[in-house]
Order: sequence, then structure tokens, then C-alpha cells
Amino acid sequence: MNSSNHPALRAEAVVDLGAIRHNVATLRAVAAGAQLMTVVKADAYGHGLLPVARAAREAGADWIGAAVIEEALALRAGGDTGRIFCWLTAPGEDLTAAVAAGIDLSASAPWGIDELGAAARTTGTIARVHLKIDTGMGRAGATPEDWPELVRVAQAAEAAGLIEIAGIWSHLAMADDPKNRVNDQQLEIFQAAVDDAGALGVRPPFRHIANSGGTLRLPASHFDLVRPGLATYGLSPFGRAITSAELGLRPAMTLRARLSVVKRVPAGTGISYGHTYVTPVPTTIGLLPLGYGDGVPRHASGTGPVWVAGERRSIVGRVCMDQSLIDLGDDPVQPGEDVVLFGPGDRGEPTVDDWADAAQTINYEIVTRLGARVPRTYVELDRTGGATG
Repeated sequence: MNSSNHPALRAEAVVDLGAIRHNVATLRAVAAGAQLMTVVKADAYGHGLLPVARAAREAGADWIGAAVIEEALALRAGGDTGRIFCWLTAPGEDLTAAVAAGIDLSASAPWGIDELGAAARTTGTIARVHLKIDTGMGRAGATPEDWPELVRVAQAAEAAGLIEIAGIWSHLAMADDPKNRVNDQQLEIFQAAVDDAGALGVRPPFRHIANSGGTLRLPASHFDLVRPGLATYGLSPFGRAITSAELGLRPAMTLRARLSVVKRVPAGTGISYGHTYVTPVPTTIGLLPLGYGDGVPRHASGTGPVWVAGERRSIVGRVCMDQSLIDLGDDPVQPGEDVVLFGPGDRGEPTVDDWADAAQTINYEIVTRLGARVPRTYVELDRTGGATG
């Protein structure tokens, strides 16, 4: 493993694979009666597709979830031979490579079954399909009115030897609010769809609807398989209402950089575009070599928290594409000083949730938007918090 604090790196996102394993094991224990799918869409929420998938498998993940075919095929190319589920395709998309690779795919309408059947004929491989029912999210999935037709079309394709109906699935819209009545309504619609399919003779081995919130706080949603995404990375789907620590989860990513310029400026100095910040007194300004081109939210201009020289401070002025600025006051900070934008919060450093608050968004977006030019450094942390690899 690479070491963090590599002197040549101006910035890095340090990903603790030990935290990933811990979180997967915690989620497995919470939903012990169901299989577990670790969702690694969007480059594993910015943490790195292949390293996270490998760590999740090592911690006991039965499935890996990928939103798009390119992600699923990258997992296969990276050596993952287990069950992989992919759910986002468009009409006319080439499904042959995914079917040939044994990827489980989703269908929400008869055209999806037709295209999976065509791919099965081309490859000579039976396509595994999970039929999606829209229980109230309003995205993909057959409506309850269209559900019987989707089941019948899938049943005919299965009888023809083209597909295997491997699952029935849906997605929760309000699991971040576990007491919301919408959750109960969705589970009722889901169970009705399962029952209706069963009445037609379709009883696949996997029924799944639970995301992170459902996995952690809605045991009735567990069925045969749960699909946590955000919680895998140690972040709470409930925001401030229920913290990661209260859920037994460990945030896996720390974003840090090194100050590239430190200089004294007089009072009245305008800082960054538009001079939205003007120094009230003589002060020291530090240049952080990260900006919105790297994923630092421009919406957090003037509010984004950082940890420098043992203190919390804020970005001042507008976040630029490649750079941001910090008012360091009179502290004796030098170029090359380490700056932590977010981490687990153990030392007082800001967290992902702090950045979400500053940018008026959700914690999902903060980690997922982190750009590719920020290198990911992978470490294992021992129980005392020291790097071990």
C-alpha cells in the first residue's frame, strides 16, 4: 500500500480500506438474514471502484452493485467473479458483453426483456434479469398497473430459454426518514407485486428493496438481499439525525492537501474573484491547490471548513477552478503545511457532513464529486488509528 503524506503529492484522498471492511461487516450483521450487495456505483462514491469492491468481497459482500454496464464490466476485468447487479441501461444499448460476462441486469418494461432476449440469442448465454416494480420512487420500474404484463413477458422469455428471472426489486424513496409512512406504503406495494408475480408462477430467489437507510433502520425491508451504498463508506444516510458513530460506521475517506503558497498581505486586500472577501487586518493567506475542478464545491465559497495547524478555519473568497484560499491570521504556517478538508473528525477536523452543510447539499455529493485528478491513496488503519500498509 502507498503511504499517506507522500511528499510529492500536492493533494490526495486517503481511503481507509480497513474502514470499508468494518462497515461491510457491520452492515452484514445488521441484516444477518439477507445477502448483502455492496453498491460501488460512481467509482465507489468517489472512493475507487476496484479497491473498494475487493475490500467488500473480503469482508463478506455476496454481491456488488454497479449502476451502469461500464462499471460492471470493469469489475469483471478487474477479476471479480462473483454476482454483480447492474440496473441502468437505455433502449438500444449493447447488452451482449454484460450478458456474456454473467452480469445480472434489470428490466422495467417489456422492451427490456426483448433486448435481454436478443443479447441472450447473440451470446448463447441465458440472461439473468431482475424485474423492477415502481413502488413510489417515480423513477424506473413498472407501475402496478403495468406489472402483470412485464411479468408475463418475462415469463415467456424464460420459458423460451432466453432469460432467468433472478429477482424482483424496487427502491425506497424515504428510507432516510425511517418513521415516514411512505416507507410502509412502498413495502406494501412491493409485497403485493411479489404476490402477484407468485400467482402467475414467478417466484425468483431474490427480492430486494433496502438501500442504506432501509438496511440500517427498516428490518421489514430486508427480504432476501439488501443494497447499502453510502453506509459502506461510513457515512450516515440520516444526516445529523443519526450519526455514523451511532450507527457503528467509520468514515473511510480523508481529503487533504498541502499549502502551495503562504504570504503576508496588508489590510484591505481583496481575495479571489470578485473580492467577496477583503482582509480586515494584516494577515497571512494560504493557497490550497484544490478547487471546483477537483470537486471542492463552489457553493462552499467563504464557508468551507478546513483543518490547518491544529485549528478549524474556513475557505475565504470564491473557490476557483484549481485553487482555494485560507486566512491563516498571524499563525506561523509554512508552505507545505498539511490541510485536511474532511476526515473522520477524530482530531477535530471537519467531516463530510460539515462540508455538506457548508455547500447546502448532502454528504453523498461531497465524496462522489471528487475529481479524478485527486489521487486516491489506499491505507489500512489498525485499531489505534495508525497506518499499517
